[in-house]
Amino acid sequence: MEAMTGTIRVVVVEGQALFGKALCQVLATDRAIEVVGDAENVAAAPLVALHPDLIVLDLDGHTVELGDAMGQCRAAAPNARICVLSAHLQPEVMQRCLTAGADGYIVKDVTPAELIRAVKTLAGGSSYVDPRIAGHVLRRRSMNNGRADLNELSVRETEVVRLIAEGLSNKEISARLKLSEKTVKNHISRIFSKLNITARTQAAVHAIKTGLV
Repeated sequence: MEAMTGTIRVVVVEGQALFGKALCQVLATDRAIEVVGDAENVAAAPLVALHPDLIVLDLDGHTVELGDAMGQCRAAAPNARICVLSAHLQPEVMQRCLTAGADGYIVKDVTPAELIRAVKTLAGGSSYVDPRIAGHVLRRRSMNNGRADLNELSVRETEVVRLIAEGLSNKEISARLKLSEKTVKNHISRIFSKLNITARTQAAVHAIKTGLV
């Protein structure tokens, strides 16, 4: 059956069947999301026939390597975005997934509301990573990166990226850094220009992937 106009077609690939069904039920509570299929591994998911917009891929539930599993997803559904679902909150695990080509990274203790927000963010073309991990990685790289580079973010821009990764709005960033909202917007504009991105969530993801901060 074809998806309703405007809905986000999602396939859930989760190794734990009970958790996978619960995940599908949570996603189905939002009218903008249509769960078109679920399976315990990539091989069992008829991705070619389902034409998903987004694949939620369990990091631990498949028997092949992550890169191979993602490659199978890309081959079967080349236009779909892939979000890794993981029980791991370690930054190194998230970075490995992003390097392998994932568009997003969700930790399994995410709230239902945040899960739905992540799905919509990814379906809209932006990237998504758990803000708790993104903030940690950005802070660590900000402290450890001493190499000068023409494209390197300034100290203030690094602070703004970190706060974006933590989910703060422009108004909240303004209050935290004691800057005007106009100044915050100017910083974000320069960050977008330096990183060649167009969305707030991409700022954290791109910085983590490339090591700019």
